[in-house]
Amino acid sequence: MDNSTQPIGLFDSGIGGTSIWKEIHALLPHEDSIYLADTKNAPYGQRSKQEIIDLSFKNTDFLLAQGCKIIVVACNTATTNAIEELRAAYKIPFIGIEPAIKPAAIHTKTNAVGILATQGTLSSALFNKTVAGFKNVNVIEQVGHNLVPLIEGGKLESEEMHELLEKYLEPMVDANIDYLVLGCSHYPYLIPQIKNILPKSVTIIDSGEAVARQTEKVLKSHNLLNSASHTGTQVFYTNANPTVLDAILEHKYTVLQKDF
Repeated sequence: MDNSTQPIGLFDSGIGGTSIWKEIHALLPHEDSIYLADTKNAPYGQRSKQEIIDLSFKNTDFLLAQGCKIIVVACNTATTNAIEELRAAYKIPFIGIEPAIKPAAIHTKTNAVGILATQGTLSSALFNKTVAGFKNVNVIEQVGHNLVPLIEGGKLESEEMHELLEKYLEPMVDANIDYLVLGCSHYPYLIPQIKNILPKSVTIIDSGEAVARQTEKVLKSHNLLNSASHTGTQVFYTNANPTVLDAILEHKYTVLQKDF
């Protein structure tokens, strides 16, 4: 049976994973995709590991019911807390998204890198195992308290957002970081504001392009790459008010509100 024409499934706790979807769609424009925003349960970063696992299974089941051929866990918190359990329970390929600490730690010249992420990601065993491999690098960890709720609330450019970013980033600047790793798929939408706070010498890293390349690689290895010549169909689901998701997508795609 040829499953190559089935859609790519993606899920996140809200709109943040659209930053991952955009990179995948740019690299693989002929692929259909279904995106699931579990906004009703956002943010995942404040939930227990078991809650995150349960929500990740629920989201996966929804996407599989839509016929998805591969699942992209477009959420750092869900990846670092649930990816092993998902891969053990399902036969379908999963793509995870982790903070890109490794390239930052390898290339730093100041031996100081910053990581802005959720509590759920920074406290996960997977993240701490990765950081433990770079004992000679000063990794300044910062939980992005309230950043996700502000983004989900459509307050991307608010004064509160700017004040929080300054509060979180200035200690990193004082520590002489030369790389900032964004450890949440929501945070790429903050890059313009972050650039206004950080010195130009600091390189900002997010995982979007790397996840897109890995998705292509896995699709090829499983003979699941869609060979169609037309642009794929993109559908977005949310279990909350669709206004912010529709806006972040610039009103270009179908956004469906559905309880799940």
